[in-house]
Amino acid sequence: MSGPLAGRTIVVTRPLAQAAPLAEAIAAAGGAPLIFPLLDISPAADPRPLAEAAARLGDYRLAVFISPNAVAHALPVLLAAGPWPAGLVPAAVGQGTVKVLAEAGIAGCVAPTERFDSEALLDLPELAADRVRGGRVAIFRGDGGRELLADTLRQRGATVDCVTCYHRAGPPHGVAPLLAAWREGRLDALTVSSSEGLRHLVDLLDAEGLAFLHQTPLFVPHARIADNARQLGLRRIILTAAADAGLIAGLRAYNWPA
Repeated sequence: MSGPLAGRTIVVTRPLAQAAPLAEAIAAAGGAPLIFPLLDISPAADPRPLAEAAARLGDYRLAVFISPNAVAHALPVLLAAGPWPAGLVPAAVGQGTVKVLAEAGIAGCVAPTERFDSEALLDLPELAADRVRGGRVAIFRGDGGRELLADTLRQRGATVDCVTCYHRAGPPHGVAPLLAAWREGRLDALTVSSSEGLRHLVDLLDAEGLAFLHQTPLFVPHARIADNARQLGLRRIILTAAADAGLIAGLRAYNWPA
């Protein structure tokens, strides 16, 4: 197959439910995607917080969905309790989440258009202190993660409910597929879109695997992930533009060795 990624095996480490678009883009550019999720996503162990948020959805002024996984696990429960309240503004960190919400019929989502993180969302006028003060905000997210968004909104005068709607864990599988590809000399790059997932990978690899990882280009779509990769001792880091589009553009533009 021809294309800028012809003959290249590229690892896609997104959770399984989000891996297909990037894998398809790699294949369309001539590459061979190797899907290897670094995070396993499952429903939250305790369903009560989500059920309680659904029951009082009309009390919220703003509903923030941290990721497509948050939409997938929260929205069916929310809509089962009743239609989306007319006065409730949906918000998202990334455009992928906006797309999933729109496909589910939730329009008018507030989201950054350039940098996709909590800081960029907080910079939007809809989340300014004069807009959120005195209101109630729901943040639908996985367990753990950063507290910046919730803490800042509270400082701006909002009442914030963080609703855990899914659980993230390291991959249930071993690293044998990666090691086999590395040993056979056919693993050319990894794409990583989660600092947590990257830490899971480093923890899973033995000395041989870590040596391979240090030699392999690592394409990441956010500066924070690049910083975390450097803290883990990695050096072959290529920072791309955001989201899958940024990753595929970075892969296509990379100066691959002959």
